[in-house]
Amino acid sequence: MYKGKKVLVTGGTGLIGIPLVEMLIEQGADVTIASLDDPSRAHPKAKFHRVNLMNFDNCVKVCTGMDFVFHLAGIKGSPAMTAKKPASFFVPTITFNTNMMEAARQCGAKRYLFTSTIGVYGPAEVFREDDVWKTFPSENDKFAGWAKRMGELQAEAYKIEYGWNDIVIVRPANVYGPYDNFDPNNAMVIPSLIKRALDGENPLVVWGDGSPVRDFIHARDVARGMLLALQKAPGQIINLGSGTGSSIREIVDIIINNMENKPEVIWDTSKPSGDKKRLMDISRAKAIGFKPTISLEEGIKEVMQWYQENKHRISKRYNVFTESKFI
Repeated sequence: MYKGKKVLVTGGTGLIGIPLVEMLIEQGADVTIASLDDPSRAHPKAKFHRVNLMNFDNCVKVCTGMDFVFHLAGIKGSPAMTAKKPASFFVPTITFNTNMMEAARQCGAKRYLFTSTIGVYGPAEVFREDDVWKTFPSENDKFAGWAKRMGELQAEAYKIEYGWNDIVIVRPANVYGPYDNFDPNNAMVIPSLIKRALDGENPLVVWGDGSPVRDFIHARDVARGMLLALQKAPGQIINLGSGTGSSIREIVDIIINNMENKPEVIWDTSKPSGDKKRLMDISRAKAIGFKPTISLEEGIKEVMQWYQENKHRISKRYNVFTESKFI
């Protein structure tokens, strides 16, 4: 399907974007990347545009002539950082989501993938695609949840008014992998724990009691799921997760077991742990042939090795919470 096609990947220098671009190029696609990251993060065989997608003209420029558009660009930060700087998260997210879908429509893109988030769901133990509009996003995820819900609603509006039925929405679970955000001020749980442990924090203090269960999925598995979704599920909404839960304690144990100098672990139960259980129902993804292939232990071990070998590359990603302005 992708051979010889012109494909745009916004955020193609990010956690999911890097393996997605690599897979597209392996399948013979002519790939263009739009991103604010340093160009060194881009695949050498892809065209790279360092552009601010909050500007609509830039979105039209990168969408022109594209057969398929994968919109992955987003603001990555911890719930704590998002709570402190909600405007820095919400405004860019909703702006470039809106701009990109409209630009792709105007430019005649045949298919479009919109990357949503697990944050659109209200509190529940298992998330099913059709339940989203029955509830409100969790208080911890409200800015991410509502920003992405607006993108999903925009896709529905285009289907009704323009008959554009080839937009697929994917909702990834908690994604981790090489090229993640390791910023100590706003990293998510896996990269944060890996960085702190490997940088020598001892004792390693972890919030809560370690019991909360989450659905973690490796970025390469998500990228494969995206390729399948655009090909086989246009017009659908697809959860992309592992479908199985892992506790925070399990993550800590995997990290510690893969270290020579093992730190003492202190569980700070005075700090919040979040919802007890959050899992994805991936029945719909399985129906199009999706199956996660990378175990949590294998994936975390890989990220630990990557972090040790690539610390110099971590600062090459654009950080909306620290940069003074958009390009």
